[in-house]
Amino acid sequence: MSRIPNHAISACLIGVGVFAWAFAGRGLIANPDLSIPLNPLGINGSPYGEVFAMAMQGPVDTNFNGAMGFETIYKPDAPDKLAKPPATLEGRLRNLLESFDKVAAARTNPKAANSALKFYLRRQVEDKLRFAYQLDPAHYANFTSLYFFLTQPSLGTRKELTPSATKLAEDTIRYCLKQEHDPRPALTASAALTDILELMFTDYRTGSTRFTIAQMRQKLELLDVCLARYSVISQQWDLTKNWDLLSPMRQYECEERSKFIRKMRDTALKTITRFETETDKVN
Repeated sequence: MSRIPNHAISACLIGVGVFAWAFAGRGLIANPDLSIPLNPLGINGSPYGEVFAMAMQGPVDTNFNGAMGFETIYKPDAPDKLAKPPATLEGRLRNLLESFDKVAAARTNPKAANSALKFYLRRQVEDKLRFAYQLDPAHYANFTSLYFFLTQPSLGTRKELTPSATKLAEDTIRYCLKQEHDPRPALTASAALTDILELMFTDYRTGSTRFTIAQMRQKLELLDVCLARYSVISQQWDLTKNWDLLSPMRQYECEERSKFIRKMRDTALKTITRFETETDKVN
């Protein structure tokens, strides 16, 4: 009587297990309630994610320029126009690396990009902007860049532009309000609220009743809360010298963004007041 080898039995059991796992897993994959955003190694929303998101802005710019026809055709310099090479090895190596960087981002095809290529590049930009946003949702530039892309029909590559942008703004506000030790997320939340108010105003002017003036007032009050939070945490950073840990350029950006959003807030208040006055006249 022959015996079945142990490895054959093990292989058979493994095969049955894989089949059972695949069969049972189909229902789990198809369940939308169990679908969660992937976050390998916990990078999204972490300090590492913030660094990676900033590093991605270069590739995004390259694809955007290509999609919009702003790319530069690469033409090698003529021998008589070449500059004298640096004398040091370090200088020559720096020039070599800079030339590699320029060539990698330049098109060599003298013909303009066709519609299919532009669409592909726009999709690449959109995907990279979304990925950068997921790495750091509280980053002001990450949010505003992706939001602008989604609200422009000439840029976005998916059909539902406004609903996607509204959800993006709402998600950003919720995320930023959880950040209590950094003033910058409060500015990002404020920017998201001004974008939502702008959508409300545009919709209201068309005669739609989807948004009420009371809802606009609620968003404006939340905007005031975010701006107040920015001021409080900013003052705490003045005492702890945390502002000194940022470069002067980053500090200037925050100051200018705060001024801009406050002007937007004042404009929004005037708009809501005008809507209220017009409604009173009608009634």
